[in-house]
Amino acid sequence: MIQSLHQYVERRTGTVHTEKLIADHLVKLLYHGARENAPILFRLLTSARMSDLLAFVNYDAPFIGKVSRQKEFMSQCGIDLAECLDPPESLDTPRKVFERRIRYWEHRPMPEETGAVVSPADARVLVGSFRDSSSIFVKGKFFSFEELLGEKTNWHNQFSGGDFAVFRLTPDKYHYNHTPVAGVVSDIFELDGAYHSCNPAAVVAMATPFSKNRRVVTIIDTDVPGGTRVGLVAMIEVVALMIGEIVQCYSTEEYTNPVPVSTGQFLRKGQPKSLYRPGSSTDILIFQPGRIEFADDLLQNMRRVDVKSRFSQGFNIPLVETDLQVRSLIARGGAV
Repeated sequence: MIQSLHQYVERRTGTVHTEKLIADHLVKLLYHGARENAPILFRLLTSARMSDLLAFVNYDAPFIGKVSRQKEFMSQCGIDLAECLDPPESLDTPRKVFERRIRYWEHRPMPEETGAVVSPADARVLVGSFRDSSSIFVKGKFFSFEELLGEKTNWHNQFSGGDFAVFRLTPDKYHYNHTPVAGVVSDIFELDGAYHSCNPAAVVAMATPFSKNRRVVTIIDTDVPGGTRVGLVAMIEVVALMIGEIVQCYSTEEYTNPVPVSTGQFLRKGQPKSLYRPGSSTDILIFQPGRIEFADDLLQNMRRVDVKSRFSQGFNIPLVETDLQVRSLIARGGAV
């Protein structure tokens, strides 16, 4: 049985935190009870219809009572009202809180260097490689590479032997995804699937869950004029329990004039690309071999043995997440 504690390292301070996992006992019951003993019920509970129903019940009811209840909810989630773009009184349901917009141009600084790859979300990240010669070889733990990109796609060969990063968004996080690189969209497509939880206990229990969930795959060519120059980058946005929709809404300036992402479109780095409907969800970036080097602190944090991580216990290797902000540095171009 997976341990009750799950800890991570906060990047900004280096502090180790214990995560307060929402509905943790229910997730354990679902993935260690219903999945094994009641497979039909398990498939129902991870279906699109049930995910939408759970999201409605949990997120669409207005805050009951006074403004103090709303403030208490946002305080418990650790939401900084000072960074919110919309007035606090307009955030009158949990859904509106989770779909909030922020002044990212003020509160989420981005490195200026051309070859910097940045985080697509406020999230907790793990990095890995498909190369067995790499010190971060984590093949097959979180997803099946071929299945994740879709078995009928033509992109497998370009990313074979490359590196990847998995970003886990918890329900309290800012739920806009931003572009991690600059470049031209070579392809964008959606793959159908289930709505599995991204709670660490569920990820460990469910073999390669991220490649079984519904997801949107965007292939970005960065080797173009104005691009980040780190080769092709696959950005995969993965739904999870109570995430019913991924809205593509790219904006070149703040959140103004959002448009769907399409093939041939140039994407500026660090701009809003899409929005998850509330809940928990996951972003995955895949890079071509030899094109990037991950930031040293992410690698050092991941291998810490003094932090109690469910991923470390479940996969029998040190795997500790780093909590970071959207648009912060995760890698640089130029790996050998």
